Amino acid sequence: MVRIVDQMGGTPVDQSGAGKTAGVVARVRAMVQDGTLAAGDALPSTRALAAELGVARGTVVSAYEQLDGEGWIRTRQGAVARVAPGVPGMPVSAATTGPVRRSPARDASGPVPLLDARPGIPAVTAIATRDWRAAWRAAADAPLRNALSDPAGLPELRAQIAAQLGLRRGFAPDVSRVLVTGGTSEALSLVVEALRNHLGRTPRIAVEDPGYRSGRRAMTSAGAELVGVPVDDDGLDVDALPALPPVDAVVVTPTHQYPLGSVMPVARRQRLLSWAVDTATTVVEDDYDSEFRHRGSPVPALAALDTAGVVLHVGGFSKTLDPRLRCSYLVLPPGAVPDAVAAARVARGPVVAEPVQVALAHLLRTGALRRHLGRVRRDYTHRRELIASRLDGVPGLEARALNGGLHAVVTWSALATARAVVARTARAGVLVSALAEYEVAPGSAPDGVVLGYGGLTLPELDRALDALLGALGGALGGALGGSLGGALGGALGQA
Repeated sequence: MVRIVDQMGGTPVDQSGAGKTAGVVARVRAMVQDGTLAAGDALPSTRALAAELGVARGTVVSAYEQLDGEGWIRTRQGAVARVAPGVPGMPVSAATTGPVRRSPARDASGPVPLLDARPGIPAVTAIATRDWRAAWRAAADAPLRNALSDPAGLPELRAQIAAQLGLRRGFAPDVSRVLVTGGTSEALSLVVEALRNHLGRTPRIAVEDPGYRSGRRAMTSAGAELVGVPVDDDGLDVDALPALPPVDAVVVTPTHQYPLGSVMPVARRQRLLSWAVDTATTVVEDDYDSEFRHRGSPVPALAALDTAGVVLHVGGFSKTLDPRLRCSYLVLPPGAVPDAVAAARVARGPVVAEPVQVALAHLLRTGALRRHLGRVRRDYTHRRELIASRLDGVPGLEARALNGGLHAVVTWSALATARAVVARTARAGVLVSALAEYEVAPGSAPDGVVLGYGGLTLPELDRALDALLGALGGALGGALGGSLGGALGGALGQA
């Protein structure tokens, strides 16, 4: 284990307050950059380093948290902090005290790896290795049996889901009303199948525009007719619903509208529920990333306000753990349509492998998922702050969806297409998505791109922002004139 103080010349940190934390952060960064600390090297404990540097232990804890959030080190509860893989050689100044601003792509020799900054990828590798392995050991230790899986899902997992909803989402469903599904798309297709069976015709479903495109594909494949509903700064426009042809269901993302990021206020939620009761319409709440709220208090689920039994609540583990697990859940109120959904689940049979369900139940029961969420919330907040600081003050640009979730939406008011910006960004080695890809009706969304930051380290996100700003400068410079070009040049110069 490298002695940090020895490598720093034995000089204690002499700043005060936040400056002490910044000093520790800058020194560790510099040691990684110059090769003194290599990938996998262990760092001193927070207590030991605090004693060596002559600072409070809380200062070192804060420094390690920032370094972890920036992707320089990896900390795990009960284990030593280690230098993260892939960071040696990154350009950094020992005097730098703020977040890393310079992209490694600028000084790297050889090919630059492609970065996938499209939305939908969380920080899969952030979970503690011992927790992850313990969950799969629990799955391997489960007794073999000559039986089929319960179509509704493993009872233990359903019980843990119900308990977590009571703690975190403001409502505690009966375990018998929880169904395990093969991802959100399978849950939505299950609802369509149930509506079709219950109604005896093609169901018509209202969806947010722009909105969740994979969910739309799943519903149309299951035989639904979709109708787009405009979205404003408060989410789905409830006042637009009465003007639609009669619909059988409406799918909403009220906690963090996908992809624009708006939060539906309580008053609008109540109006939506009242409209649903009056029109006998089923409301499907897609609660896809409610765990990640970066500003303000967590928002209760729409289902927590539902006293009439009109809300079908959809949640899952794609954004909290790994989308490749393909495990979500539906929470059904009593009623004819929910009962039809339950019947459709039985008819389809189980879709999520039982070992996967055992592992997820273990992560919930032991608190491992809760600890993981605490870690990645902090990391995602660092990423959000970097995006805000890099884009703040650039005229003509607006960063949206930063109050929560794992992605940002960058829009502009100039006469330039998102397609051109996406293509230029891709040529720089970074993949982003055009906001237009989420439209139901062409032209319903402003020009913009969606940038996913959940699976990126802070240095990688810096590189992605460099590529995006460079692409915007090239695509929009002519449309907005020299002021934007200068501003974008300044934003890149800060990096």
